[in-house]
Amino acid sequence: MSGSESLQVLVAYDGSPPANAAIEVAARLFPNVSASIAYLWTAPYANDEVRSRLWKRNGDLDGLVAAIEREGEQDAVRVAATGVVLARAAHWDGRPLIRQAHGGEGVYLAQLAKEVSADLLLVGSRGLGGARAFLGSVSDMAVHYSPCPVLVIPQPLLTDEYAALASGPVVVGWDASPGATAALAAARTLLPGRDLLAVSAGDDVDQPVATLHGGDRPATVLQVPRGHGTTGRAVAEALAVCAREHQAAAVVVGSRGRSAAAEIILGSVAMATLHHAHRPVLVVPSSSRDL
Repeated sequence: MSGSESLQVLVAYDGSPPANAAIEVAARLFPNVSASIAYLWTAPYANDEVRSRLWKRNGDLDGLVAAIEREGEQDAVRVAATGVVLARAAHWDGRPLIRQAHGGEGVYLAQLAKEVSADLLLVGSRGLGGARAFLGSVSDMAVHYSPCPVLVIPQPLLTDEYAALASGPVVVGWDASPGATAALAAARTLLPGRDLLAVSAGDDVDQPVATLHGGDRPATVLQVPRGHGTTGRAVAEALAVCAREHQAAAVVVGSRGRSAAAEIILGSVAMATLHHAHRPVLVVPSSSRDL
């Protein structure tokens, strides 16, 4: 993606308030976007009352099944159209992308991101608990399997967190691993023009000068105490504190580490950051993933 090209974003959309808010928030981070508004609907569509009405109209099983498929698809069209309207209101180029899924929506979204060559997969978190309530099967699997970076938007954002979206710096979790290097590169590519804070929590690590100071905007290195507790949670909390103190627009973390053991630890940092950051979190894979 060059500076003149639109960012290709796959939006995981279900018509919920968090999904609506995710589009509005993400538009403040990424102004030049071509968005595919992906709505996945799963049969059997409709509740008992609707199915009863359809049964009375059709009178046989084959007719009922066909009616449920027809009504489910039409409802999906209406929901996706709402997402497109919101995307265009946010000055994005939006278009609907409707698919029938058969469970495993998170993995399906990851596959769809690969299919449409998305630069970014956008998901919104649910409920007052921030990412905690949304990190179930859908977003958890999307983060784990997506071949492209995944941006998770928590809800609700507080006033200062929302205000930081416009011009706040970007905090990048840094440990000199391939995952952290990929995260820093993604921050430079996807969020150009932002000040970058490479935050290293815990012991000193070797920091390749060419990596940190390459590109148009050198990253400022911040060494912060890790604190106490398990590695993933402690590092995530340190990143969250730094993001709050510096009024960061977003936090960026890599999803893979230097070795099998480090990969598990860095994965736990990524997941824990989604729980603790209380601001948009970009999770970046270190390389393309085969699904």
